[in-house]
Amino acid sequence: MESNKHEYTKTNTFKIMLLVVGMLLVLVLLGLWLQKNFFHTVADIQADVYPTTLTVGDTLFYTDKSSFSAIKEWNFGDGNVSVNDSGYYFFKHPGYYQIKLTLNGKYNKVFSIQVLDSPKGSITDSITTIEAPIQAMQFENIVFRANSINAKLYSWKFGESGTIDSKEQMVIYAYQKPGDYTVSLYTDETAYPITHRVKILPSFKVLDDSLSVDDIYKKIDNDFKIHLQQIANGSNFNQNYNYLLNKYLCKGENAPVKVNNNKINTFYYYCAGLQFDRNRVIQSVKVSFDETMDCVIKVDIIQGE
Repeated sequence: MESNKHEYTKTNTFKIMLLVVGMLLVLVLLGLWLQKNFFHTVADIQADVYPTTLTVGDTLFYTDKSSFSAIKEWNFGDGNVSVNDSGYYFFKHPGYYQIKLTLNGKYNKVFSIQVLDSPKGSITDSITTIEAPIQAMQFENIVFRANSINAKLYSWKFGESGTIDSKEQMVIYAYQKPGDYTVSLYTDETAYPITHRVKILPSFKVLDDSLSVDDIYKKIDNDFKIHLQQIANGSNFNQNYNYLLNKYLCKGENAPVKVNNNKINTFYYYCAGLQFDRNRVIQSVKVSFDETMDCVIKVDIIQGE
């Protein structure tokens, strides 16, 4: 009997020990789980930014791969923040910046970044370009300039003669025929030619070689009168307006128009009003030219009911 009692006590003690060990194991596992999910240090933050030295306008990459879930805030030290896990950022001004990552509002990691000023002479500054108008008149002297830092040899083709027309950095060329031309510039610093498109409008001077200068001016005045009268008669406004604007006024729609020696409008507003003021009779037109005789810059009109 005594032996059975002793054996029973031994069995209960073993069970209690197993229970205690099991409870301790549960507590340890619970502690590890709590530590993993709720208790962290800066060492647990797996974040990075790179590069740590960059130039204004260069891209900075930032990322956080921490194993625990967290509310993130990236503070870039220039007043801007991000709540993304990772991304790209660029600084607008040079200086030293402290980028701080904050997790769950209390765990912080700081990165030091140096942002250098942009170099004064970037590679784009050395690329050769052509400085020239995109539109001009027939016989007009056009200035073409090669903007280049390193080039020493220049060859221009203006697309009219089919050959090299000049070998200077800045040239003046006048097209003899209207049309659309492609200007090509070859240099010792470029692998392929730099091109520039220019539209050459016909000059009003080329009307009839058999006419005298006075006859040419009278023909221009009469041509103006015919198209203005068509606008007054209700004909196609855009067709007549753009014809005069492009052929004579060099697209100067603000050129002054003096009506009956006293009232003045811009060319656009005069024509716009004329299309609604039907049955006006354009009695005479006198145009005035600029110093180079390339563009009409003023129009005098006598009109009646």
